[in-house]
Amino acid sequence: MHPAVGFVFHRWDPIQFVLFDVALVVLAAQLFGRLFQRFGQPPVIGEVIAGISLGPSILGHYSHALFPIDGLPFLKLLSTLGVVSFMFLIGLELRLGHLRRERRRAAGGVALLGTIVPFGLGLLMAFALYPSHHQARFLAFAVFMGAAMSITAFPVLARIMIEKRMYTKPLGVVTMACAAGDDVLTWATLAFVLAVMSSASHLDLPYIIGMALLFAFLMIRVVRPALNRFADRPLDAVTLSLVVAGVLLCAFSTAAVGLHEIFGAFVAGAIFPRGKLADQVRAQMSSMATILLPMFFVVTGLNVDIAGVGLAGIWQFALILLVACSGKFIGGILGARANGLKMRESVALGVLMNTRGLTELIVLNIGLQAGVIDAKLFSLLVLMAVVTTVATGPLLDAIKPDPYLGEPPSLDAEAHAEGILAAEQAGGFDDPSASQVEIAVDTSGPGP
Repeated sequence: MHPAVGFVFHRWDPIQFVLFDVALVVLAAQLFGRLFQRFGQPPVIGEVIAGISLGPSILGHYSHALFPIDGLPFLKLLSTLGVVSFMFLIGLELRLGHLRRERRRAAGGVALLGTIVPFGLGLLMAFALYPSHHQARFLAFAVFMGAAMSITAFPVLARIMIEKRMYTKPLGVVTMACAAGDDVLTWATLAFVLAVMSSASHLDLPYIIGMALLFAFLMIRVVRPALNRFADRPLDAVTLSLVVAGVLLCAFSTAAVGLHEIFGAFVAGAIFPRGKLADQVRAQMSSMATILLPMFFVVTGLNVDIAGVGLAGIWQFALILLVACSGKFIGGILGARANGLKMRESVALGVLMNTRGLTELIVLNIGLQAGVIDAKLFSLLVLMAVVTTVATGPLLDAIKPDPYLGEPPSLDAEAHAEGILAAEQAGGFDDPSASQVEIAVDTSGPGP
């Protein structure tokens, strides 16, 4: 960096640096997001690339000048707020009640095998990678690698479905249900990993698991019924403040018992009553996530150093990519075929379940912060998440599955899909959750 520029930068205090960095990150995220959208990719991929580009992989030591260590705690705080709001939105999108019974069975089979197969392959892969990256107990490392291979990016997948005009069609409905089930299983596994890592004695693990189960029980059996009476209440400033405070308290609760704050935010969204209030809260929280989530991408990018992985990283990346793709493909295809779907649509489901994106980055950052994986393995796994997500759209175009799964098209569903796409093109879905509608619209009439 030029000495004159460095002199000016060094005169700034950390707060001034944060103001500059936030402006830089938001502009870079918007620029890269729009650019990648022109190439048929979800904007979030461009935002992730923007975060990596601002890190040492591209800028080298200049990244440390732009993002000095004194300002990182502030950026991490903003990043945490963005992830918490994002996970609340993910929980808020979980609506599976309208999925037809026979499609529920297919979705459950794909979600189960689409999680078990990559998880098992991830456990086997851990034996090959552990000697080079051991800094935690093998059990925690192996289970984490299984979880990292199992994740599916629910929000990015929603955006892909919208752009491909499949969101409200049977294939899209089944896909989103599969992704939801997959993620629930993976989050539960990740919670177990964190409980193992946080336990200092044999008594800590049962305590953490017990407290987590107690939290979930209270949220489902006590908080949810109490909130149901406000489902159609109009949103005002006081109500929004209470909702935000409640989400943050839920995030604090799970963090305080030894898990991660994302679990509390996710559960808060999952139990939130659906109705007019939820729709209005979603719009407000989406705006918050849109501004704050790019901070998370930059914090992630600052920990990614592609040049630092060395020659050993080449074969390790190839192995990671092979396990990640084959696990999802095999699991998705087997689950779909076992429930009567044709081969072309089964392959498409396997490809779609291989979408990882932002959700994978959240999981990887948790593993890095908890000391389960090191910085080199973190970089390789981030690259895997980017590659598998970028490949989803082109592979889906090449497969050309039947979006109706052999069912007659519904005119109402067609009109609804066109409305979603129009809102997307008009900028109505700029939020990272990529959706302001239910993820499980019944496209073939009322189910039993």
